[in-house]
Amino acid sequence: MIERLLSLFRDEQKRPEPHHINLACAALLAEVMRADHSIDAEEEQALALVLKNLFNLSSSECSELLQDALQRVEISSDLFQFTAVINQQLDAAAKFRLMKGLWQVAYSSNGLDKYEEHIIRRIAELLYVPHSEFIRAKLEARDSQ
Repeated sequence: MIERLLSLFRDEQKRPEPHHINLACAALLAEVMRADHSIDAEEEQALALVLKNLFNLSSSECSELLQDALQRVEISSDLFQFTAVINQQLDAAAKFRLMKGLWQVAYSSNGLDKYEEHIIRRIAELLYVPHSEFIRAKLEARDSQ
């Protein structure tokens, strides 16, 4: 019985295995999009544009990735499973581009919502992004709107 319980925890730790870097980033972007409890077409377009810029994907690949990310986010219990993959695979410059993308999604519809800002702050902490870079990404995304 104890072995079965321990295997559940091992399975939980193994679960991020299908998360490759594209899916992990898309999931974080989807979390920002969902933070204000409404998904707008503008947010979906901004998210697709960020994915295209980050990973050089086609429109159909972005759409498929977004659907997969939304499903993963629905069943996930935390952000760590996604940020752990990103921390392992991205350098500081790539994390900055992702942070800027998170802000672009947040700013894409009806301005910035307090829940969107909160989730981006949590993501930045989990990605070990310095506060100065957090603010720089926010300002650059705001100015590009």
